[in-house]
Amino acid sequence: MDPVTNPYAPGAGTPPPELAGRDPLREQVRVAIERVRLGLPTKSVLMVGLRGVGKTVLLDRIRDDAESAGIQTLRIEAPEGRSLPALLAPQLRQAMLRLSRMAQAKDKAERALRALAGFAKSLKVKFQDIEVGLDLEPEAGLADNGDLEHDLQALLEAVGAAAQGGGTALVMFIDELQYVKEEELAALITALHRCAQRQLPVALVGAGLPQLRGRMGKAKSYAERLFEFPDVGPLPADAAAIAIEKPARDMHVTYEPDAVVSIVEKAKGYPYFLQEWGKHAWDAAARSPITRDDVRLASQTAVAALDASFFRVRFDRLTPAEKKYLRAMAQLGPGPHRSGDIADELGKRVTSLGPTRAQLISKGMIWSPNHGDTAFTVPLFDEFMRRIMPGEEWKS
Repeated sequence: MDPVTNPYAPGAGTPPPELAGRDPLREQVRVAIERVRLGLPTKSVLMVGLRGVGKTVLLDRIRDDAESAGIQTLRIEAPEGRSLPALLAPQLRQAMLRLSRMAQAKDKAERALRALAGFAKSLKVKFQDIEVGLDLEPEAGLADNGDLEHDLQALLEAVGAAAQGGGTALVMFIDELQYVKEEELAALITALHRCAQRQLPVALVGAGLPQLRGRMGKAKSYAERLFEFPDVGPLPADAAAIAIEKPARDMHVTYEPDAVVSIVEKAKGYPYFLQEWGKHAWDAAARSPITRDDVRLASQTAVAALDASFFRVRFDRLTPAEKKYLRAMAQLGPGPHRSGDIADELGKRVTSLGPTRAQLISKGMIWSPNHGDTAFTVPLFDEFMRRIMPGEEWKS
């Protein structure tokens, strides 16, 4: 079949041709945002899940939904090594400039811009990566104390008042939220709490790895009362089948039923893997319908493609000690595994492996679903580790 017309889209955050199985979560967030706009009590939403479940795609689709409803939004990704104030400041400026063009919000939006100027200037010493255009002079005493928790609260209050004046809401969409430092998370939680207390229309829709729940609770003990933490997991079999079949059907191509079953089984329902298998099944097939034999052939190239990109880019960031730790986990299976069992596999004491485990958590490679347990954040990574470090040589 013609690879030029291949409808599947495996990629980092690349929208799939069919966003299947996520409508209930989209509706949950829509309701939360509309309640925020009306000043009604509601919780912000933080979506948590493993790599490859489509959190980024979902975050972007929900943002599109919100903007279509007239909501003011900002969108950032929290990479390792950047401060949250530096990421927020330019995006908040753009949102306030948009609101300042609305007659009913102009004065309050300009006050928020003055707050932003004071915020940036006062925190520049501590967060040297803050770079933002200053449209107005700061207002003395407004978000300019140099204390992040106090100043971010004052800034978001001013931003919320501007959004309220414009009859809308300001919703922050933040991806990879687990990488934000604890102090900065605490300041963000405090600011959102204050906005909620004052019934100001400011909310957060975030996405992150499963450890985000624990990080939010550690940053502020009351975080669990401010946020919903819906799980974004693999698709159920019926939704996974739709994700595979509908894009092909739109191109007048069909699948044999057992071919679809085979793809769903091999991809374990994970949206990224479904797109990868769909792409390679399309390219492997000579004609419609796509058969189970086509899928069997495609599996070889799909696994090779995942090994070369999705898995390898994470593997290459690891130290030799970290690779051995993950290989020991893989030896035990998909997981989760007890820390003691991993230590036994490596022939070491649990305490001696603490720094390695902590660094792997920091890098987003593993997480702890329960005290003493360790699990991969990347689906099927155990199979990859056994392929790339075969045999017993890794133990030496």
